[in-house]
Amino acid sequence: MKFIALALLCMVAVAAATVHYTEEFDAGWEKRWVQSNADAASGAAGTFVGTPGKYFGDAEADSGVQTSADARFYKYSSKMPSVFNSKGKTLVFQYTVKNEQNLDCGGAYLKLSPPGIDQETLTGDTPYNIMFGPDKCGGTNRIHFIFSHGGKNFLWKKTVVPPSDQLTHLFTAIVKPDQTYEVRVDNEVKESGSILEDWDILPPKEINDPEASKPADWVDQREISDPEATKPEGWDSIPKEIVDPEASMPEDWDAELDGTWEAPTVPNPEYKGEWSAPRIPNPAYKGEWVHPQVANPEYKEDSSIGQYESEFLAFEIWQVKSGTIFDHILVADSVADAEAFFNDHFTAQQSAEKAAYEAQEKERQEKERQEQEQAKQDAEEDADDDDDEKAHHDEL
Repeated sequence: MKFIALALLCMVAVAAATVHYTEEFDAGWEKRWVQSNADAASGAAGTFVGTPGKYFGDAEADSGVQTSADARFYKYSSKMPSVFNSKGKTLVFQYTVKNEQNLDCGGAYLKLSPPGIDQETLTGDTPYNIMFGPDKCGGTNRIHFIFSHGGKNFLWKKTVVPPSDQLTHLFTAIVKPDQTYEVRVDNEVKESGSILEDWDILPPKEINDPEASKPADWVDQREISDPEATKPEGWDSIPKEIVDPEASMPEDWDAELDGTWEAPTVPNPEYKGEWSAPRIPNPAYKGEWVHPQVANPEYKEDSSIGQYESEFLAFEIWQVKSGTIFDHILVADSVADAEAFFNDHFTAQQSAEKAAYEAQEKERQEKERQEQEQAKQDAEEDADDDDDEKAHHDEL
């Protein structure tokens, strides 16, 4: 059976904590997810298919949805049982990703969206609260963590590179009511900090004083030419090149035919280049001028940052190479629920899946080895047949 513990917890309060949404992609998942028709006319709409993939530990428990065609948009959304208002609460947003295709270009992120979106026409312009998860294409290879605030989307200033293997990995975003956060991969904290510091959502608290400017007599030149230094006598009389003292006229040199022989020149080891006075510390140096700071009149504290009303989960991704499997979506207000899934299910899933993957790889490699040996044997037999035919032809 699919991970029953999470399914039973959905919307059940336990010790003042609530699981607001879970999705295990078991039977009937198609009824819970709406595919956008935004790309129907262009033919660029991709379809999710339910599958545990090529390698797994438990086919039923770990059956997710997989992107099924290359170069397609995948736009699906699911409505939560009720609106989750995270004000004053921890927001936990978690799901698993398995890139069976060894993803080279495509998104694998998930969006948490506000009430009121139109599921039938979902696009990249549809509002969302948080966009979280891995994305790889070209120079991009990172875990996205984007907050929406005041109608604008703000990128995470930190960079976390997602795992690059073909196994299932667990991605967890934790947003706390004190405006701090954590990003975990396989329950290991990869980054944490302050939302106000790691996203440029608010203007800076301080700005350069618009009334201040660097004084005209401010000296910020660290060094000057030594005013007491003089150029040594004879400095300019030293040539840059001299006649090679080791050169001699070739024995076969014919002055009538070759002209007058001239010895080649070589760099002069005594030449020191153009003279310049040595540099010394500038006695008038005052240091780098620092622009005075003043309070930014545009800055205002905002306790609502990172707190949302959410009612939908949405995939809105493009994949050049398909094959990604999504599963085990969780939205909760307790980190304990996310950790319970990791401890009670995910570690065993990943271990069994890895064993299955390695067994398949071993079988694949052995099959390739046998095919190569057979191809080599066939080539040798063909060569022998050609030699026999040539020998028979020579006898005739």
